[in-house]
Amino acid sequence: MNMSEGMIVAKNYQLIGKLGSGAFGEIWKAFHVKTKQEYAVKLEDSSNKHQQLYGECRIYLWFHSDSGCLAQAIPNVIFYGVEGTRNIMIMDLLGPSLEDLFTKMRKHFSLKSVLMCADQMLKRIEYVHSRRIIHRDIKPDNFTIGVNRNIHRIYIIDFGLAKKYMSSNGEHIKYREGKGLTGTARYASINTHLGIEQGRRDDLESLGYVFIYFLKGSLPWQNMKAKDIKDKYNKIKEKKSFIKVDELCKGLPVEFADYINYCRKLKFADKPDYSFLRNLFKNLFKELNYNLDYDYDWSESAYPYQGSK
Repeated sequence: MNMSEGMIVAKNYQLIGKLGSGAFGEIWKAFHVKTKQEYAVKLEDSSNKHQQLYGECRIYLWFHSDSGCLAQAIPNVIFYGVEGTRNIMIMDLLGPSLEDLFTKMRKHFSLKSVLMCADQMLKRIEYVHSRRIIHRDIKPDNFTIGVNRNIHRIYIIDFGLAKKYMSSNGEHIKYREGKGLTGTARYASINTHLGIEQGRRDDLESLGYVFIYFLKGSLPWQNMKAKDIKDKYNKIKEKKSFIKVDELCKGLPVEFADYINYCRKLKFADKPDYSFLRNLFKNLFKELNYNLDYDYDWSESAYPYQGSK
C-alpha cells in the first residue's frame, strides 16, 4: 500500500503512526489537520479479492442509525471513501485490545477483571444480535477499551466477517452444512468447525472460550503440531469436540462450565437467554463480594496507551 507517516488521506487526515496490519490491510492513527482530533484510519487495497471494508462500514452505520446505539460501546465511522487503489474508513480512536492488555499482563487476568469484562462483552453481543447481526469472529483482539473518560468501557470492533442472520420481517437464515471455517479457529464453536452455518449461539460459545483463555492463560487446543492449516483445524476441532467441559473448566468457578454447556445446547435458530448468562457471572461477582469499581488488572498501565484496532 506504500502508506507513510505524514501522508494526508480524505483531504483532512494526517497519518501519524501505524497501529497494525493484517490480511485485510492496515490501521493507522491519524489526526484531523484543523481540529487536531485523533482518529483511527483503516485502509484496504481495492484490488483485494475479498474486500471487507465497505461491508464493515455499512454495519457500523446500521448500528449507529439506532438511537440506542449511543448507550453501547461501538465505535462510530466518520468517513468512508475510495482514494486511488485504497478503500478508506475513518473511525473513532480506541484504546488497546483485550489481547494487547492480556499480553501486557503476562497472559493472566484476575477473576474479578474477567467478570467485569464478561458483563460488558455479553451486553455488546446481545446488542449486536438485537440488530440482527452476528459477529462471527469473537476473540480478544476484537474487544478494546476506550480512551479518556471511556477507559472503563469495553468496545466491540471489527465487523469484517459479520453478517445478518435475520431479515427485517423476522425470518432467520436457513440451516446449512458444508461451509468453510469463518472466524478464528482457536475460538470457533464446535458447530463452526463442523461446517454448520453460524448463528447467535456460535458468537456466545466463542466468547466462553475467550473467558477460559483469560483465566487459564491458554486453551488446550493451542500450539498443536500439524502439517498444514487443514490438519491444524482438524486437530483443533477434534480436541475441542472430545475434551469434557468439566476438564476444560477445571479449577474455575462452576459458572464457566454452566456457560459453555448452555451455549452448546442451543439449537441453530434459538434466541439465547442473555440475562441468564449475564446473571451467572453477576451473581458470582456478588458472592465473591467484589466491588464494581472498574479497577481492572491493567488500569494503571493502560491509560497512557493511545493505540487502536
